[in-house]
Amino acid sequence: MTQFKTSRRSFIKGAAAAGAFNIVPAGVLRAATAPSNQLTRALIGFGSIAASENHLPYKGSRLVGLCDPDASHVRFGLEKAKKAGWGKIKAYKDFMELIADPGVDIVHICTPPHWHGVMSVMAANAGKDIWCEKPMTRTVGEGKRVMEAVKAKKRMFRLNTWFRFKDPFYGFGTPVKPVRQVVENNLVSNPGEPIRCVFGAGQGFNWKFFWSGRTAAKPEPVPKGFDWDMWLGPAPWKPYCRDRSHGTFRGYWDYDAGGLGDMAQHYLDPVQYLLCKADTSPVKVDYQGPKQHPETVGCFNRITLTYADGTEVVLDGDGSLKNEPFLRGSKASVWPVRLKNGKVRTWTTPQEAKGQMFGMTDSSGKEMDVRKLVAELPEPAPQITDFMQSVRERKAFALNETNGFRSCTMFNLGIVAQRLGRGFEFDPVSLHAKNDPAAERFLYQSMRQPWASEFKKA
Repeated sequence: MTQFKTSRRSFIKGAAAAGAFNIVPAGVLRAATAPSNQLTRALIGFGSIAASENHLPYKGSRLVGLCDPDASHVRFGLEKAKKAGWGKIKAYKDFMELIADPGVDIVHICTPPHWHGVMSVMAANAGKDIWCEKPMTRTVGEGKRVMEAVKAKKRMFRLNTWFRFKDPFYGFGTPVKPVRQVVENNLVSNPGEPIRCVFGAGQGFNWKFFWSGRTAAKPEPVPKGFDWDMWLGPAPWKPYCRDRSHGTFRGYWDYDAGGLGDMAQHYLDPVQYLLCKADTSPVKVDYQGPKQHPETVGCFNRITLTYADGTEVVLDGDGSLKNEPFLRGSKASVWPVRLKNGKVRTWTTPQEAKGQMFGMTDSSGKEMDVRKLVAELPEPAPQITDFMQSVRERKAFALNETNGFRSCTMFNLGIVAQRLGRGFEFDPVSLHAKNDPAAERFLYQSMRQPWASEFKKA
């Protein structure tokens, strides 16, 4: 614990200054665009996702440092940073030193999900703006706390999934905006009438059930240069096992939730947006599927999330709904793009999507002219889709701590049902399970110290 105490003193010093007033990033205070006057950022965690286009190579701000509890990852990250043109950047001993550094404006959280909540809160308390990997958090309780901390400290927050505002939406051959237009303007259902949304292989969405841990994993020696206790952080202490860390951690409930943790925010955040549900959450979740192991993630057959107005979002895990439309309402159905062989396109690049559009049929099954319909509809409200603009202007990013929390809550409810092996009811206002202590324990999970205390600090 000596390392924690030393780092903690440095962190308190920096965080105290942050709490004294609303910090504006250094790059905002200077109009010049010289490297020394740009917004600065640093990466926490350097696995494969940290090297992806939205993190290490991103040119919208200047990369100045990184940290990781694995020394080999730090060495690799420093080499990658140099090759990317950032020169010699700083390697921090641990993340508390990084977020206490006044020379860092923006923190990129590229860790496994069990760290997202704690680090986001601590970064907000230290006066940093935050670019966080998906999923936003592992639990509803963690997401609620992040949302509270970011708002209280007036920080800017970006969640790293982008399908609500750019790129073709998996099997649709188009960004999600025109789908939002037909829903928002009541072409799928009349106002107040429910819509049924189905996600599964038949609609072009892969739940990646291969993310499943080893139930008989045996303890192994901790590799040299790897701080296993720091990697675990707020998660329950377990002896080191290679399969529990780095590229295979997703298969364990302690750190993630398999395919739901990996893909659900990519899938469900655009659905929250197109269904116009940004300010609420489901009131009920139903589950069909096998009993789950207490430590390792398994598959599910079907998870159904139901809103107060009867709208349903159905996660089809066993393919039994493969012939269902993506959206079905009282007036029309929306279908993904299908290839000539009848298969759904599971990924579409902007180049492939050119000239394509999703399909729609009316209540009688007749094809509708989607292009003509969309061309005549008003545009959705504009969004800030450049996080540097958000930071400089202190205006909320398109996918922020509030709507990101609501889309994260959608699948976190499904994860709880999967672990319980049954459904339950949820209050979208109080954000608690209704008369269900077992569900509540999964919604608001405990953490190891000292991180539980850090998570609760204002």
